Amino acid sequence: MFSLKSALAKPFAKQVRKAVLKWANQPLETQNTVFNYLIKEAKSTNFGKDHDFSNIRSHEDFVKRVPVRDYEALKSYVDLVVSGAENILWKGKPIYFAKTSGTTSGAKYIPITKESMPTHVEAARNAILMYIAETGKSTFVDGKMIFLQGSPVLEEQNGIQLGRLSGIVAHFVPKYLQKNRMPSWETNCIDDWETKVEAIVEETLPEDMTIISGIPSWVQMYFEKIQEKTGKKIGDVFKNFNLFIFGGVNYEPYRAKFENLIGRKVDSIELYPASEGFFAFQDKQNEKGMLLQLNSGIFYEFIRANEFFNPNPKRITIKDVELNVNYVMIISTNAGLWAYNIGDTIEFTSLEPFRVIVSGRIKHFISAFGEHVIGKEVEQALQEAIDQTSIQVSEFTVAPQINPDQGLPYHEWFIEFENEPENMLLFSEHIDAVLQRQNSYYFDLIKGNILQQLKITVVRKNGFQDYMKSIGKLGGQNKIPRLSNDRKIASVLEAMKLTK
Repeated sequence: MFSLKSALAKPFAKQVRKAVLKWANQPLETQNTVFNYLIKEAKSTNFGKDHDFSNIRSHEDFVKRVPVRDYEALKSYVDLVVSGAENILWKGKPIYFAKTSGTTSGAKYIPITKESMPTHVEAARNAILMYIAETGKSTFVDGKMIFLQGSPVLEEQNGIQLGRLSGIVAHFVPKYLQKNRMPSWETNCIDDWETKVEAIVEETLPEDMTIISGIPSWVQMYFEKIQEKTGKKIGDVFKNFNLFIFGGVNYEPYRAKFENLIGRKVDSIELYPASEGFFAFQDKQNEKGMLLQLNSGIFYEFIRANEFFNPNPKRITIKDVELNVNYVMIISTNAGLWAYNIGDTIEFTSLEPFRVIVSGRIKHFISAFGEHVIGKEVEQALQEAIDQTSIQVSEFTVAPQINPDQGLPYHEWFIEFENEPENMLLFSEHIDAVLQRQNSYYFDLIKGNILQQLKITVVRKNGFQDYMKSIGKLGGQNKIPRLSNDRKIASVLEAMKLTK
């Protein structure tokens, strides 16, 4: 059956691909243009005046005048913006605030401007169009599409609307996709996550779903409810479902479980969106990493993660980055964030073009004994152990056990299995061996009898969902930290009487 929408998608995809490749193949020039644009546009703002933007001519000038800040350090400026003041961090006022959960500062209000908003929408669109251009597949645009996201209901503060980023973006779905988009507006506005998922299941079951997207852990919950209700694999319920779009966490630990739930392999596209900007998307099916968005009003700096907490760590641009080095990513944007530490660590998998993977969070690591184990390392260790078995994992997190009842300290892995290993000790030994291979500090601590081999605590079915519910973060864009340097999460999991 001929479809005009599907037919038109292919030439449009080729046009977009050409435009993307143009800036991707001129990375230094592209970033230099963005840098000059940002400085010029903001030099008359309060922040620009306070930091002498009028005399900034180079990255070196910028580094001298603008220190790296996180949200707490930038908060005095943000508070003025929230109060309704103009020309503080960026010209005029923001059009939205993306409201996120903070740490020491409580709620965080991330500004979104009329200049920055289109980049969020275009990057998500371009990710799909690059997939069409590469694969030639476009019939999915005629089916129904779902994104498991936060409520699109927005509040207002001093004339500026605020809400979760995914809820804000819901207001910008292109008209040609409105009829295809699910769930309904009413269902999307349901606050309680469990009620919302039940409603989404009811709405989507009769439909021809072709694209499903969201954070893997919450899409998994949606799939499991469909399977409970129908007794069928997701691929049998939605026969034309062939594209999964995800972001927020590494998909690999979930892949085997997903393929079992779906009943077949489906193509996937990884995205790297955040309230602060849309940083990257997967542009090739068979290449590792996501294409860094160099032409989206964001200027990038990088600091080696192992130097980040030094008194004066070196800040570099894409010109000087290296492959397979763990960097803290620092951004300056057309939403008014300047030398801003979003807290993520990344690694470059390619320099032509610049592709990245998210390796973890600079605050999410275990170094209780000097090992500095990061998220990427624990994910890879678990994945390699899974690959040697038929084990499927639903969720996991890792914490240090500093004062065990007996023996040496160790890393405690809380894992919710779909099917447990027959030999748990062998499984944990495999994970530990891979972790030692990746991290020389951890290897030395094990060999030096400072730490004993990791131990696994088996979490009961839906234990992690119950944990997230207990802290008021069930659903939406919330996710479990892969690892932490304390036992705050571990102590809650223990108190829930999880089986070992």
